[in-house]
Amino acid sequence: MRSFRRIIRRDLFNQSSSTSSLQHRAASASKASQRPSLTASVTASVSGSAILLAVPATMSNSYSTAVTKREFGVDPVPEEARSKPHHQKNKDGTISMFRNTHPSAGGPDFQEISPFLKKVFLASFSGALKGPNCENHKVVVQKPAFLPTRTSSSKLRATWLGHACYYVEYPSGLRVLFDPVFEDRCSPFTFMGPKRHTPRPCDIADIPVVDAVVISHSHYDHLSSPTVNELAKRHPEAHFFVGLGLEKWFRSSGIERVTELDWWETADMVLAPKAEGQDVKTPNESITARFSCLPAQHNSSRRPGDYNTTLWCSWGVSSSSPSAPEARSVFFGGDTGYRHVPKVPAVEADPKDDIYNPAADWEPPYDKLPVNPGFAQIGDFRGPFDLGLIPIGAYRPRYLFSHVHANPFDAVDIFRDTKCKAAMGIHWGTWTLTAEELDEPPQLLKLALKRRGLPETGLFDVCNIGESREF
Repeated sequence: MRSFRRIIRRDLFNQSSSTSSLQHRAASASKASQRPSLTASVTASVSGSAILLAVPATMSNSYSTAVTKREFGVDPVPEEARSKPHHQKNKDGTISMFRNTHPSAGGPDFQEISPFLKKVFLASFSGALKGPNCENHKVVVQKPAFLPTRTSSSKLRATWLGHACYYVEYPSGLRVLFDPVFEDRCSPFTFMGPKRHTPRPCDIADIPVVDAVVISHSHYDHLSSPTVNELAKRHPEAHFFVGLGLEKWFRSSGIERVTELDWWETADMVLAPKAEGQDVKTPNESITARFSCLPAQHNSSRRPGDYNTTLWCSWGVSSSSPSAPEARSVFFGGDTGYRHVPKVPAVEADPKDDIYNPAADWEPPYDKLPVNPGFAQIGDFRGPFDLGLIPIGAYRPRYLFSHVHANPFDAVDIFRDTKCKAAMGIHWGTWTLTAEELDEPPQLLKLALKRRGLPETGLFDVCNIGESREF
């Protein structure tokens, strides 16, 4: 019993990062032959005018970073944001937990976890929550090719590393990782929980430079203790940006370079070239970046008793430099719902059934259901964005998950609300978290775009895991 308790304390509460890291490295070694490797000889390919190299992670980071939190209200915010309605407070005025405040989240009792768990529990035993067959999926994994220097491209470049993780290379030279999770399981345990159906396209050691790591919320498919600890070790200058309440978790893990923000708060980061250690891969100029913490419709938890005690967020990240003076911006949706829908027979039917209509919950009378107004506010107050990284997966059954997970039809409207010029779909193709097939989201995305009169390709796309796109 004592041994079991020690395992629970180690894995569930993530306090022994060194043990977890050893387990992760052992697991990585045993599976090395199953995934691409970037540590072999350099290979080159051409994309447009840029030479892309699959290089080992030896590019030096000759920058020092400084982060300054901007005073709330200096930047325009919605009037309702000033009163912080998403804060649930104790009698002494301290924050007890966070909450979703709009009807799109499923009603005022949404913050109570028990009704949701009861639905999932009963559905799993009644057969309503069936696991999909992922043996014949069509998700492709390829070896990523990162830029060899910070100034190799004048375009915004985004590489999908699976699920919600994207590595974004800004023309300013900034390098940002969003929601990195490199473990096989998105779980507090190494022996149980959702396991990857598609391998990692690379290892952390293969990523050349990381200046910032952005975390949307605390769920295990978005925040991994072994991953962030290894990133902090390999990239000691990297700064972590997290939602309110998560800074304490990072500091308890030994990570000190962390800034937590509330919705509509902003922080500026300046990367200044160091006096020594300059090389041909490092431009002799400062890089500036702005990180905006923005609303999302979701929840948070890592262990019993911490439900909604840390904030879930979307993010806006923009960056420029003297050689790339035009700021380029990315909206990162993380993990979010858009509206709450009831059980609609045509939506919940088997896709092989004639009754199946994945868009039925957007047809009358369901087209009048309330949507989260926060995304339109994001577009109005922080948009437009050059690129949106918007979740499209983990949505079936809709009546159970719509309030926390957007489906492709929701995602297209989030794309329009946030005023993104282009978008890539995230939060699919890696783990089976809900009942849809692993490769269903891209199929529905095309239907959703067509429904809104938008082109089915070239505007809001998906790509292979490990593939890069330029914008």
